[in-house]
Amino acid sequence: MKAFVSVVEAGGFAPAARRMGLATSSVTRQVDALEAKLSVRLLNRSTRKVTLTDAGRGYHEKAVRLLGDLEEADRSVAGGDQPHGVLRVSAPLAFGRLHLTPVLSAYLEACPGVRLDLLFTDALTDLVALNIDVAIRLGGLEDGGLIARRLAGHRRLVCASPAYLQRAGRPETPRDLADHSCLTFAYGPGRDIWRFQEGAGGGPRGDAGPEAVELEARVRANSSETLVQLALSGLGFVMMPTWLVGAEVAAGRLVPVLTEWQANPGAMETGIHAVYLENRRGVPKVRSFIDFLLAQWQPQPPWERGLEI
Repeated sequence: MKAFVSVVEAGGFAPAARRMGLATSSVTRQVDALEAKLSVRLLNRSTRKVTLTDAGRGYHEKAVRLLGDLEEADRSVAGGDQPHGVLRVSAPLAFGRLHLTPVLSAYLEACPGVRLDLLFTDALTDLVALNIDVAIRLGGLEDGGLIARRLAGHRRLVCASPAYLQRAGRPETPRDLADHSCLTFAYGPGRDIWRFQEGAGGGPRGDAGPEAVELEARVRANSSETLVQLALSGLGFVMMPTWLVGAEVAAGRLVPVLTEWQANPGAMETGIHAVYLENRRGVPKVRSFIDFLLAQWQPQPPWERGLEI
């Protein structure tokens, strides 16, 4: 079972063999024996790649879960309640670089028995298929089968550089943005719409309905960090989370506007979460990592300290 899971995760028999420290022929024999025992083909094999059959896909999910439970059972006997073993963590690329990486040394110093395996990607990770212990998710939570701990809010700001504001002026209402240069985050073709909820600053219309503004973007990109750099260069407005632009706003390099409105209010309500599978509940390494992040980011996350808005 370990050989089969390793082949799937490594993408082939040879890389799986290197990962396990075995000969390729040995790994192949183990997977052949597993398929013979089950009387079903788990893998489609070609000279170029190895893919899961339908039966293999279902078996792989269960195998990962079983092997994870077995590993934790072994470790719990050997190490008691002390965090130990490999902790696999996934996070969005920019968030991981900016806010996870700087605190990892302190976590590892506090938990010397833990080794980290990090996956920074903007793709939505499958915790079962990738054997992820903890995933950091931003905004909405789509998978109701996961346990979630809220780590921080996910507040967004609309901001531009002082040079752009001096040249083009400040919008008084969200609708004024339609006449400005705006830089929008997008994965593909489609309309660019920014949503707002009046009353973020405690105004009298905090219970009013949301307002949607359709924009004709000056630049669209699937890289939030690229858009921030363009905003810093004076090209226009961005709507970005405080974890990405907080330092720039605190330093005066970007200036927030429309602060009496909630920008993208749905994301603010959902927040930033650590999510994990039910079978990771109470696992010391998982609990210690989440508790560590909570201590770092609550009651106010570091990216919002110094913001006077």
